[in-house]
Amino acid sequence: MTATLFPQVPDSADAVLDGLDPEQRAVATALSGPVCVLAGAGTGKTRAITHRIAYGVRSGVLQPASVLAVTFTNRAAGEMRGRLRQLGAGGVQARTFHSAALRQLQYFWPKAVGGEVPRLLERKVQLVAEAAARCRVRLDRNELRDVTGEIEWSKVTQTVPEDYAPAAAKAGREAPRDPAEIGRIYGTYEQLKRDRGVIDFEDVLLLTVGVLQDRHDIAETVRRQYQHFVVDEYQDVSPLQQRLLELWLGDRDNLCVVGDASQTIYSFTGATPDHLLNFRTRHPRATVVKLVRDYRSTPQVVHLANGLLSQARGRAAEHRLELVSQRPAGPEPRYTEFADEPAEAEGTARRIRELIDSGVAASEIAILYRINAQSEVYEQALADVGVPYQLRGAERFFERPEVREAALLLRGAARAGGHSDPQLADADDVPSQVRAVLGTRGWTAEPPAGSGAVRDRWESLAALVRLAEDFVRARPAATLSDLVAELDERAAAQHAPTVEGVTLASLHAAKGLEWDAVFLVGLAEGMMPITYAKTDEQVEEERRLLYVGVTRARRDLSLSWALSRTPGGRATRRPTRFLAGLRPGSVARSGGGGPAAFTGGGAGVERADRRRRRGPARCRVCGKTLTDAGEIKLMRCEDCPVELDEALYERLRDWRAGQAGLLGQPAYCVFTDKTLLAIAEAVPGDESELAGISGVGRRKLERFGADVLALCAGGEATCEDASEETPEK
Repeated sequence: MTATLFPQVPDSADAVLDGLDPEQRAVATALSGPVCVLAGAGTGKTRAITHRIAYGVRSGVLQPASVLAVTFTNRAAGEMRGRLRQLGAGGVQARTFHSAALRQLQYFWPKAVGGEVPRLLERKVQLVAEAAARCRVRLDRNELRDVTGEIEWSKVTQTVPEDYAPAAAKAGREAPRDPAEIGRIYGTYEQLKRDRGVIDFEDVLLLTVGVLQDRHDIAETVRRQYQHFVVDEYQDVSPLQQRLLELWLGDRDNLCVVGDASQTIYSFTGATPDHLLNFRTRHPRATVVKLVRDYRSTPQVVHLANGLLSQARGRAAEHRLELVSQRPAGPEPRYTEFADEPAEAEGTARRIRELIDSGVAASEIAILYRINAQSEVYEQALADVGVPYQLRGAERFFERPEVREAALLLRGAARAGGHSDPQLADADDVPSQVRAVLGTRGWTAEPPAGSGAVRDRWESLAALVRLAEDFVRARPAATLSDLVAELDERAAAQHAPTVEGVTLASLHAAKGLEWDAVFLVGLAEGMMPITYAKTDEQVEEERRLLYVGVTRARRDLSLSWALSRTPGGRATRRPTRFLAGLRPGSVARSGGGGPAAFTGGGAGVERADRRRRRGPARCRVCGKTLTDAGEIKLMRCEDCPVELDEALYERLRDWRAGQAGLLGQPAYCVFTDKTLLAIAEAVPGDESELAGISGVGRRKLERFGADVLALCAGGEATCEDASEETPEK
């Protein structure tokens, strides 16, 4: 353990190179002139550039104080400093762009401007809110966050307030408010800052650029200090950061950049891979090294990652790297198709339970999804099988501000009584009441255009609307008070340890991380790519986002999608076009654009219900082909005559209500009404007959089969608490 935490410092410059592969060694020994390192995911880029700096310092070519290494997060900068110390190269500056600029601004401000540097505004949101109020524009909390994001984008792209509207249109940005309004708010915000003598985070870069441009003497002082520059994650630099880098360099070219255009996923913040892709044009003498030996992932994971990029289009795709795994072979990626989203979450949680029981640490497992609103169903599914989890980059679903606010409003409406509240006067049922209440807080029948906080807020509220619809479908006589009680129970059930747990994260939040086992979920058209990715460029960024997700996995990789949102819903969804030709049984698309044709499963694609798709489902009474999901579950037309054991049906409903109470879940989580009806019509006599009924999967057969068969035989069910059973192996 000591050797791992405190490795031996290399005893010579040559010893620094020990253990590097040929390409990493080429990076480490290229100490002069411009150097461009194109580094694929998992290829050891941080190792290569830290050994390069250390080799330069230890060999006497570089002076520690003359090197400035910049990256994008404090975590990455801290990791770089730690590695350099371990290599005997302490004293090298490794900072974020903002940290390096702020340090220079504080030092040179008295000389360049006079006095002390203006106070740094910790949170700009409050000042943006005041600017909006002065412009007579009312913004809710989420709109405020989105408008703040637009101001930040404007500043890093060096767009002034009066140019915001045309610049946003040219960039294809989905503005959260009228662009002219945002431009006015932006201008007022800048005036308020000047009046109060404060600067914001982006001003740090802008002012440093201004000082270096206007004061050549100060620029020369900085250039004498720093002779050599290293930039990590170069595909993520904004135009403003690139301008600052150019001013630091002056007419010199002692610059080493490291990046991967295929991992550009932050264009909405102003990041662009153009600087990386144009590096050799700006620096014709540049040494270019490609790192393609992947030390993170198995050949099976790497093969899928390469396949994703092989179908990419656009300029970034022209510079893609073909990774070569250096690890032993592992399992093939698992592709699983589920009938509906709850089944997908349940199946994912069950597989994770199996991995943990086999010895995989929970902290080495991740579930990655496209948007944060997808987390709730997975939080519940993991809690159901006793798996701890932790959320990264988002609040737990029931702790999100909009969800907490919605719960309070629904509780108030329930206490007041539905029809005594004017806003609920025309709401005839619980889902209508929920829609009416949430409609006052931004929910609409159609989702808002674009991404960002407004979309995330809508997704959270839409999840509550769907929950209400499902709840009442399972309990037709339920009231708004019953729904509020259900929400409270669900919120309470989510408390789980966060220290050692499965990671739940969006694909964006997963960048830079890795796990032994990764589950990529919700990979259906409309979510991947997301519906608001309209242009070719936006669709290609979605592909890169999936590529980032795939390359987070070291060994076990599972990819899944659901054909329907809810149990019994129409199976209209299709797996993402990005997997066409890659997942077994699918056919590669020709060209880019719309969704891939659905080609069914095939070897290696697991299905939640294989029976359903062996051939056309036909009514067992009249023989007609069935297309409606509910009729398929019953295996008959709704209006076809059938014998029903009504007494059995009522016994099954009573038993289901008892089980739901013991489990603390809605009744439909035990069996849907259609499944109970199908059981009462078929009256199965053994497990094989019960398993043949749609909606009775392996897990439910093991959990509830004995009780159901006992009821069908005329006996009584035990109605024991199934939640205390040993998790399935």
